[in-house]
Amino acid sequence: MSKPVLVAAGGTGGHLFPAEALARALEARGIAVELATDVRAKQYGGDFPARAIHQIVSATPRGGSLLARGGAVLKLTAGTLAALRVLARMRPAAVVGFGGYPTVPPVLAASLLRIPTLLHEQNAVLGRANRFLAARVDAIASGFPTLKGAGAGIEIHHTGNPVRPSVIAAGATPYPEEGRFRILVVGGSQGARIMADIVPAAVARMPEAARHDLIVTQQARGEDADRVKKAYADLGLDAEVLPFFTDLPVRMAAAHLVIGRAGASTIAELSVIGRPAILVPFPHALDQDQAANAQYLREIDAASVVDQREFTPEYLAEALAAAQADPALLRQRAAAAKSAGIPDAAERLADLVMEIARREDRR
Repeated sequence: MSKPVLVAAGGTGGHLFPAEALARALEARGIAVELATDVRAKQYGGDFPARAIHQIVSATPRGGSLLARGGAVLKLTAGTLAALRVLARMRPAAVVGFGGYPTVPPVLAASLLRIPTLLHEQNAVLGRANRFLAARVDAIASGFPTLKGAGAGIEIHHTGNPVRPSVIAAGATPYPEEGRFRILVVGGSQGARIMADIVPAAVARMPEAARHDLIVTQQARGEDADRVKKAYADLGLDAEVLPFFTDLPVRMAAAHLVIGRAGASTIAELSVIGRPAILVPFPHALDQDQAANAQYLREIDAASVVDQREFTPEYLAEALAAAQADPALLRQRAAAAKSAGIPDAAERLADLVMEIARREDRR
């Protein structure tokens, strides 16, 4: 395939990281990649393997006043016109969107120019932007075996969610059989206040002997980190608390149990590495995508899922004590999670991109 591929992603690492994994898979096949994104992507996209990066204006046309929504529509229109100019120059073999409203102008422009188009949906529920585009594209690649909200007549391929090479490497680490009970607490890329509020308080309620068998690694937001550190220090507990872990896959592989949200990337990493979890889906999402993501691991008995209203120190103290007392169950759940992992998701997605591009050659 001599033509380049345009990847459209932006806004957050949740969209950009799988896009980056695809770009690297295509690059390894000798296919040039260009990136269409928005201004927020600068903090994530510095190492993105693209021969060119096109910053295209976009906005979210929901919420706020009527004037604000009208302004968002105008920005999306301007972005689509800009994307038309970019695509007319580069004539890519295919355009791949990864969700979020920064995806809308490039994918919409590609559909208008009859360039092959593909969406990748990381969550188990189709996001708003992808739902808007679904009827206009050639196919959708899904991160989960089932995808809610796609509608009838949409071509869907389950490729899985691409993960970073460090996650694949961590997946080679066997489940830890011995040693003190290690828990890893994560809350998304920025940490989560609920974890800072609940986990130390739960640990404090555990029997002293069980508590001192713990080793805790916890991600906490900058404004929460000091109080979380102090809470563990007051308990005399071995704990490491940081706002961000650059080696998170290694730490996940070292854990006996993970406590966290249920974002698509977290579910993919738990599955590829193979670790049991207690998941607390973010309750305020419009589409309840994290609840659907978590349900997948619960159905295969790889995780416990708890509503945030029920995620109390009392609940978690009992759950930790039960997990600590039943290592056989944790090993079973780790194996169940591992069985659902798709470490070659980026390659599967690259195969699909090439298939969609070849369809145009056969037309």
